[in-house]
Amino acid sequence: MAEQIRKAAARGKRISGNNLLLLITILLFVAMYAAGCVIYGAKGFTHFQTFLNLLITNAGLLCVTCGMTCVMLTGGIDISVGSLIAMDCMILADGMTNKHIGAIPLIIFVMVIGVVFGLVQGFLVSYMQIQPFIVTMAGMFFGRGMTAVINTQQVSITMDSSQTFYAWANAKINLPAFLGYMGRRKMIVPFIRPTVIIALLVCVVIALVLKYTKFGRVLYAVGGNESSAKMMGLNVKRAKLEAYVLSSVLCSIGAILYCMNTMTGAVTQAKGFEMDAIASAVIGGTLLTGGVGTILGSFFGVLITGTITTLVMTNGKLLSSWSNILTAALLCFFILLQSIFAYIKNRATR
Repeated sequence: MAEQIRKAAARGKRISGNNLLLLITILLFVAMYAAGCVIYGAKGFTHFQTFLNLLITNAGLLCVTCGMTCVMLTGGIDISVGSLIAMDCMILADGMTNKHIGAIPLIIFVMVIGVVFGLVQGFLVSYMQIQPFIVTMAGMFFGRGMTAVINTQQVSITMDSSQTFYAWANAKINLPAFLGYMGRRKMIVPFIRPTVIIALLVCVVIALVLKYTKFGRVLYAVGGNESSAKMMGLNVKRAKLEAYVLSSVLCSIGAILYCMNTMTGAVTQAKGFEMDAIASAVIGGTLLTGGVGTILGSFFGVLITGTITTLVMTNGKLLSSWSNILTAALLCFFILLQSIFAYIKNRATR
C-alpha cells in the first residue's frame, strides 16, 4: 500500500519538485527585488532591513498560504480564511481590551476555533460532498458576520490591554550589526520579530509533512487523481477533512501573527486576504486542479506579492490599487503557464 501511494505521488513530486514553474517563480522574485534595489536604492530598498520587513509584514500570510496550499493540493479551495482572520483578530482585540481576558486563554480559544471551523467545513466538503467554494463562501459570510457581532468598532490593543501580548508583538531579535547600515547619527541594526520565526517554522514543518509523511503523499495522490486514489484504498474523505482542518488551524496561527503586526481588530480587516493566499500559492506553482504544489513555491509566491506591494509603496506616487493590478496580471500569467504545461504534458502522454 505504501509503495502504491509513493508511486501515485511520484508524478506530482516530479512535476512540483524541480519544475519550470518553481524556477520561474524564484527567478521572478530575484529579478523584481533586484530591479527594486536598482530603481529605489536611494530610498533604502537595498537595506537588508527592507527584506526583513517583507517577512515581518507577511508572516501571517505565510501561514495562511501554507494551509491554502494543502487544501489546493486536494483540488479544493478555501475562501473563508480572510473572514476567519478578521474574527480571530476581533476576538483577541475585544477580549483583551474590553473584556480584560488574558492573552494566553484567548490564543488557546482562537486555536480551538480554528480546529472547529476546519472540522465543520472539512466535513461538509468531504463527507457531505458539497462544493468547496460554496462551503467556504458560507464560512466567509459567517466569519465576517460574527466579527461584527463581537464588535462593530475598530478595537486597538495597547500595553494597558495586555502587557504580555504587547510585549510579544513589540519584541525584537537583533541580527549581527554588519548586516545593518549607517543612519544619520548611528548604526541601524537589522532585526526581525518573533512572528517571522514562527512563520518560517510553520513553512518548514508543513514542507516536511508534505514531502516525508503518508499524509502529504495522500494529499498529492488525491489531487492528482481522486478516482485512482480511491481504487488504491486511500481514505479520500478523511484526507480532505484533515486538509481543511490543517488549513483552518494554520489560518488561526496566521491570525495571531497578523494581529501582532496590526494590533487591532476590525470588521473590514483582512478583506481580500484569501485572494492574496490563493494568488501566492498559484504564483508559487500550485495547480488549481490539485496534485501539484510545494511550500517552497508558495513561500516565494508570498515574497513576490509582498515585493509588489513594497515597490508600489516605495514609489510613493502610485495608488495602492496598483499592487492588486500587478498581482492580478502575474496571477493570469502563471495560470496561462500552467495551462500551457498541462497541454504539453497531455500531448506527450498520448
